[in-house]
Amino acid sequence: MDVRLTILGPVEVSAGDRSLPALAPRHRAFLGYLLLHAGVVLSVERLIDAMWGPTPPDTARAQVHAALTAIRRTLRAADAVHLVQTRPAGYVITPGPGQLDLREFARLVAKADAELAAETAAGPGAAVRTLREALALWRGPAFADVQAHFAEGARARLEDQRLAAIERLVELELAAGRHAELIDLLATELAAHPLRERLAGQLMLALCRAGRQADALAVGRDYRRRLAEEQGLDPGRAFLAVEETVLRGDPPASAVTRPATPATATAIRPAEPAAATGIRPTEPATSADVRLAQAEPSATATRPVAARPVMPRPVAAFLPYDIADFAGRSVQLVELCEGASQAVTIAAIDGMAGIGKTALAVHAAHRLADRYPDGQLFIDLHAHTAGQRPLGPAEALEALLRQLGVATERIPASMTERAALWRAELAGRHVLLVLDNAADTAQIRPLLPGASNSLVLITSRQRLTDLDGARTLSMDVLPLPDSVALFTGIAGERAAAEPEAVAEVLLLCGFLPLAVRIAATRLRHRPRWSVAHLAERLRDERRRLTELARSERGVAAAFTLSYRQLTADQQRLFRLLGLHPGRDIEPHAAAALADLPVERTEDLLEDLLDAHMLQQRAFGRYTFHDLLRHYAAQLAAEQEPPHVGQAALTRLLGHQLSTASAAMDVLYPDSAHRRPRIERTAPPPVPLQDAPQALAWLDAERANLVLAADRDLTHTGLLATTLYRYLYDHAHHGDALALYGKALQAARRREDPTGEGRALTDLGWVHQVQGSHDVARDHFQRALAACRTSEDLRGQARALVGIGQVSTDEGEHERAREANLRALELFREIGDRFGEAVTLDYLGIVHERLGQYARAADLHRQALALSREIDSRGGEADALDNLGVACTRLGRHAEARDHHEQALELYRRFGYRRGEAKALNNLAEVAATTGDPGQAVRLHTAALDLAVELNNPGEEKRARQALARLLPVSEPSDHR
Repeated sequence: MDVRLTILGPVEVSAGDRSLPALAPRHRAFLGYLLLHAGVVLSVERLIDAMWGPTPPDTARAQVHAALTAIRRTLRAADAVHLVQTRPAGYVITPGPGQLDLREFARLVAKADAELAAETAAGPGAAVRTLREALALWRGPAFADVQAHFAEGARARLEDQRLAAIERLVELELAAGRHAELIDLLATELAAHPLRERLAGQLMLALCRAGRQADALAVGRDYRRRLAEEQGLDPGRAFLAVEETVLRGDPPASAVTRPATPATATAIRPAEPAAATGIRPTEPATSADVRLAQAEPSATATRPVAARPVMPRPVAAFLPYDIADFAGRSVQLVELCEGASQAVTIAAIDGMAGIGKTALAVHAAHRLADRYPDGQLFIDLHAHTAGQRPLGPAEALEALLRQLGVATERIPASMTERAALWRAELAGRHVLLVLDNAADTAQIRPLLPGASNSLVLITSRQRLTDLDGARTLSMDVLPLPDSVALFTGIAGERAAAEPEAVAEVLLLCGFLPLAVRIAATRLRHRPRWSVAHLAERLRDERRRLTELARSERGVAAAFTLSYRQLTADQQRLFRLLGLHPGRDIEPHAAAALADLPVERTEDLLEDLLDAHMLQQRAFGRYTFHDLLRHYAAQLAAEQEPPHVGQAALTRLLGHQLSTASAAMDVLYPDSAHRRPRIERTAPPPVPLQDAPQALAWLDAERANLVLAADRDLTHTGLLATTLYRYLYDHAHHGDALALYGKALQAARRREDPTGEGRALTDLGWVHQVQGSHDVARDHFQRALAACRTSEDLRGQARALVGIGQVSTDEGEHERAREANLRALELFREIGDRFGEAVTLDYLGIVHERLGQYARAADLHRQALALSREIDSRGGEADALDNLGVACTRLGRHAEARDHHEQALELYRRFGYRRGEAKALNNLAEVAATTGDPGQAVRLHTAALDLAVELNNPGEEKRARQALARLLPVSEPSDHR
């Protein structure tokens, strides 16, 4: 029988026209992972990790065996059970030729490459047909219906292979002049992958060759904007070359003889000499180079002779060596070069240690040297030079005057007289002056020219905010393409052979030019190392700064020089920030860490920001460059006694927990009795006066709270219990699973069955909303057992409600009714009115599923009244939405629509995203029932988009099924 196994789309098994037993979603996930690694024996442990990641259920092994049994049952129906085999080390699937779409795709792509390599007349045409055949195998995103832990990463890798094939196909089609037919394809793919550089460049070329130059340039602008806003990067050299081609208005390949327009020829001046443009003849010009060429005068441009002295002075040329492997910084170079004018121009370049300030200043100075024929001067002011004190202004002036050729006997003794002579010597001259490694404005100010047509480039690790009239340029790390160019230019061929390892090395270097340069140099001088081995060495955080050092020069040494320039208070805060387990910090948390007033802490944070020892990606929040984070942590470990560090961390955790508790009290006053009582000796350090402020704080701190959760066993459980409603209502499922998983481990280590039951129930609800009903039921049942052991009645009731919900979803309505009735008794016994309202609402759902609509409506109304009485806004929204469903079943459609609209408004007002998709689907059903299919389609589509975004498979499936029914009905009305 012809068996087909597919993962390039939904995971499916097909056998001709024969219908096969359907696999459950979890079993499809197992099959997909086996097929992804076809021919490889996979252990049970590896399968478990692929399905659930770091928090597998206790039943994981049993579920593996159940999945393999189900897969074999399906294959047996196709006479192909032999494809899955059990080996001593695990399981393996071995599809035959043509049976697995992924292998077929790889085979066809390789065949296309071979056809191109053959260089026959039919080669390109055959390759195009083969690539189209390969791409036709894709029926949607890979693993389209799989929700397992491995799926997202695997889907992204396979999608990259598909896009690479599309780009290769487009390359061949463009070369053949079929640009018009490619525009729709490229526009669609770029819309789905807006940061795919090659797609953007290919669409620009296709549009340009179709005579749509303005549209092509618009695509380029949009790509640049997105890349800068979303990743903080500049385009790579290949894109810049395409952009330049479009700017020139290059003709289509099929009409290369068409002359360029006069405007294009004039604007770009492609034939301008390299000496004038500063572009090396061996390098392709980029768009930044073109703008630079426009900003610089031609080598043959004439200067006003009458304004020059009759007797020419000797040219002072003191610029240091311009490194041959300078990479990137095209935007900054344009800014520096275009900013030069005919008056005194001052540009202050600042940035952290190792960012490449001096390299940029020297490189720009060499490019601009011909514009300043009276001298190019350079002086290192030694603000951060090991073993040397910073130069005083008087010493610097003496050195600069000597560079100008002033005799020693003419240089005055006093600094004031030296400054006057300096300004007089520069009067009327065109001089370029580089003041490198400056300490502060006081050191710089006496060195500035007076009435002179000069350019002053200043570099400093401090922001020179009080330097009047200066243009400031704060440097960031290198973008990825420029980092790759720098690393490859130094390391050589090995870098080109291991692109993925190079990307990891650059990431571990934090894209810091000094670190990248040192890592590449180490590789170049160790011929037996691979790039992957270098990456492995850098992964060890304890050794990373040691690895990034050579002789007296290294990243840590550069950081140390900056650190020593800080005051004692600044140094202490810098060290303590290294203890912070999160990614960024705001002033109140930093104040708790340092045990300082908030105002004083904020001043110190700003000082560290000005010294480029911290960064600021968002207003009011401070973060480290990754290497500086390691350096700060290293200093804290070396210089802070253990009890001091522990006390600082305890203060920080207390601050986080106290503020989180206060935020939850603002957002969820109805369930305050369920949260732990957090001692607050004073009001929370962060003022949270209303719900928007509370929600904003939780959103900003969420990642930090999860990262800090495992620093203390007791803190972990308290934080997980405190944040439950926020993480669940706002659909932060990934963070919820991470935090509750840590809480479960902490409770087990503490031998705390109450905490264990709480964590298991919380985990169960997240799995339930994600559609993993088997996993959810297992968590709820284990939670019930743990809570019975500790006689925790509230915990038992919560677990019973969870069991009831899973039973409802699986159609076991009588079991669901019994579980909810028992939970209702327990909640009423302990006086938990919030739990009572929630359970009444769930009971209403059970009766609605049983067809008892009037009884369901009555229960929902009871839940609604109680929720409003205790000011439970989430409970009110749920009860309204569920009451609307009961009213629809009773034929009261206007009333149902009103209830759903009220529920949707509440969900959106308070950010309870978990309920939005359900309310939208419910409203859509009312619209469809009342004869408005167009409105139903719009609402179901909105629900689908939201369900996909929030990983809510239940509402996603519901929306898809409804749209499949409605679209044939609604399409005619749409066309009308």
